[in-house]
Amino acid sequence: MSCPLATTASALDLAPLAGPLSEAYPDVVNARYRSIEDPDTVRAILARPDEFSPANALSTAVEPEPAALRVLARARFALPEVLASASGPEHLEVRRIVAGFFSPAKVRAQREPILDRVRGICAELEPRLRKGESADLATELAAVIPVEAMARLTGVPVPELGTLKAWSRDSLELFWGWPDAQRQLVLARSAAQYFGWLDASVHQAVQRDDGNLYAALHRAGVSEPQIRSLAYFLGIAGQETTSMLIQTALHAALHNHRWEALAQAGTEEAAAQGLVREVLARASSVPTWRRIALKDTRIGDLEFATGEQLVLRLAGGELGAAGDDSLAFGYGIHRCLGASLARMETELVLSETARCLPLAVADGPPVPFGHLLSFQAPPAVPITYPAERMLE
Repeated sequence: MSCPLATTASALDLAPLAGPLSEAYPDVVNARYRSIEDPDTVRAILARPDEFSPANALSTAVEPEPAALRVLARARFALPEVLASASGPEHLEVRRIVAGFFSPAKVRAQREPILDRVRGICAELEPRLRKGESADLATELAAVIPVEAMARLTGVPVPELGTLKAWSRDSLELFWGWPDAQRQLVLARSAAQYFGWLDASVHQAVQRDDGNLYAALHRAGVSEPQIRSLAYFLGIAGQETTSMLIQTALHAALHNHRWEALAQAGTEEAAAQGLVREVLARASSVPTWRRIALKDTRIGDLEFATGEQLVLRLAGGELGAAGDDSLAFGYGIHRCLGASLARMETELVLSETARCLPLAVADGPPVPFGHLLSFQAPPAVPITYPAERMLE
């Protein structure tokens, strides 16, 4: 059985961070951050790293409780500035090395492995769906593809999938959410476990020196604490945000009468590209990012004070209304190095899954988007076979 399909507007415009940012955030966040909605102002801020620092990119969105800080301190948890949270010559050198692992040729080489994996997952799902069972594409498909692609590209190990997902989602909530004191303790313990695993993993990869990313960084003089910080961020940004993008794209396709176009030979590529652009413009998995003003400055009519913390809109709002995805992966020297990989993965998952499986939205209550300071996605994509296909 399947539920009625919603309109295009309801599937994406109801994402929490598609509207005014201040309306989606609690008071404790709005009191700490100034939301910048205008795309031109956002571009100007991102183009001035000497005036607007990324140093708060990996800070907690709210002040952590002392008990949570003690948990992290016992684990010697630390995230030195590197890549997304750094600027200057050292940032550029690290970026150059990481970019080599995500070159256009290396990204293109992931195409066939991704398609093969999607086909395999669909083949496992089909007999269950034909029996009338439902499945969740978020956990059985979107969660799988980015993790495996990242491991192949970087040459570094990843934890067991369920463990990695639990760790990365807990860290997202700890650093970009507004958990209460009790929840912070739970999340801090999870973050400490993840950090401990990375400590051993980074050290082993550096010693192995078999061409993996961590070894390449170490050879260039990047310290192990900095590599751990980068590994912590890549473990989230490198796979979790792409999984969330795939989830949102699948959700939008199934709720907006796009599935048949995605499955149609000759139109599938254009249909997938168009839908991904729309999702990135209106309900990207990373619709905002943070900066901190380093000195009193002015952009147009806006004044910024030293130390002022900012949340910059990258998707939704005016950008969403215009269908403009130009900021979805950031802008300037910190633009996401995995942008082309994330687009390709999402497009391939959409078109290949639609080609393999005729799907409908499973019966049940609507799945609301989950959101944090800088992330959003529907946490589940429940699907089933159309009733008429189960009779075939």
